[in-house]
Amino acid sequence: MHDLIRASARDVVGLLKSGKISPLEVLTVVQARVAAANPATNALATLCFDRAEKNARELMKCPAADRGLLGGLPLPIKDLTDVAGVRSTQGSRIFANRIAETSDILVEHLEAAGGVVFAMSNTPEFGAGGHTFNDVFPVTRNPWNTSLSAAGSSGGAAAALASGMAWLAHGSDMGGSLRSPASFCGVVGLRPSPGRVAASVFSKIDGTLGVEGPMARNVADLALLLDAMSGTEAGDPLSMFREAESFQSATAAPRKPRRVAVSRNLGITPVDPEVEKIVMAAAAKLAGEGVIVEEAHPDLSDAMHCFQTLRALGFATGMRGLLRDHRDLLKPEVIWNIEKGLALSGDEIAIAEGERGALFRRMHEFLGTYDLLLCPATIVPPFPVEERYVTSCAGVEFETYVDWLLIAGVATLCACPALSLPCGFTAAGLPVGLQVIVPNRQEAKLLGMAAWIEQALGLGALTPIEPRAPRA
Repeated sequence: MHDLIRASARDVVGLLKSGKISPLEVLTVVQARVAAANPATNALATLCFDRAEKNARELMKCPAADRGLLGGLPLPIKDLTDVAGVRSTQGSRIFANRIAETSDILVEHLEAAGGVVFAMSNTPEFGAGGHTFNDVFPVTRNPWNTSLSAAGSSGGAAAALASGMAWLAHGSDMGGSLRSPASFCGVVGLRPSPGRVAASVFSKIDGTLGVEGPMARNVADLALLLDAMSGTEAGDPLSMFREAESFQSATAAPRKPRRVAVSRNLGITPVDPEVEKIVMAAAAKLAGEGVIVEEAHPDLSDAMHCFQTLRALGFATGMRGLLRDHRDLLKPEVIWNIEKGLALSGDEIAIAEGERGALFRRMHEFLGTYDLLLCPATIVPPFPVEERYVTSCAGVEFETYVDWLLIAGVATLCACPALSLPCGFTAAGLPVGLQVIVPNRQEAKLLGMAAWIEQALGLGALTPIEPRAPRA
């Protein structure tokens, strides 16, 4: 079991497709690992091994080589996305006992590709905030130090990967929800371009702030899951057709960037000095490998106002009915965000939309002169699990519960694919993520260059680890 848990997703899929191991055997290994590691991390909120076993048996009726891209590999789905017949809570007491009747488009695509869903990974209430706690399940803890946060909102997915309960995991991202947990847990998380991954639509049909995406322990495994997730679907009007070349082919031939920009803070946010030092040291290592590295970033001064306004509008659009009918069951941060959105004037929305367009243009122009933009994926290392969110950084007090996520929100506003990649450790032994950003729809370029950076930094095999209790 230990050897299989430590293997890459690609190697396990290879074993599955060759028939050397069956989907049921892999599922048995996962079940044993979950029993050993989940009590310490609370990464997986709901288990559905009976459903997984049934689907694995159905898959085994096909020849091993014909079981799809994932070949029967077990996967957890974030508990914001419906899986038919499985408890789907969105981390909310409102839906604490809800059983999904149908699966999301995303889940249908993954299962059609040979993925076997065995669990729902934990998430904060409605995915709000960068820390995975809610009133339905125990708080998710960081495997590197179980007294600390795994970040969020895909914190359960990241903790499951880091502790060996999954080889690949689904997540979603608006303000860093794939990237922040990846940074905190020492894994890789990718926010793709809007439309790259099709998903079911429930409110705004042309929304581009929130996207679905892959998480993995290394860049090549991440590309495998992105290939399985990608593809157009009539039920998602923004969804894109699959690329002619697979994303795995991009990571199979790692591509050295020629010229990159690095920024300590994107000019918009405080950053913990230790995090800044680690990110800049990683950039210096790339320079030592012959990459031209320059400190630069575009003008992003409007990002905070724009992100706060459009994020609030999204909350009001999708959740005003919940505020009306279930206010007493919502956490205060969610109430604040919905009410902020409902109070917006047409003028405020128009200004924010204009700001976003200007940010997009400036970022696109800037990235035309660099292969990549590098910066911290999060502004702090993992924080105590008892804290609801980061309230200050480097002597700066924050006004809201999402201010600390702005460094990730920039890529969101600019529709840029952005990836968090492990780049070093704090003095306390906690992982720090490097955020790597490219222009819209350039995931292949991002993955190829991230694979090269991963090799250059020598941090491609950090996980899985045994969950670690805090030091005495």
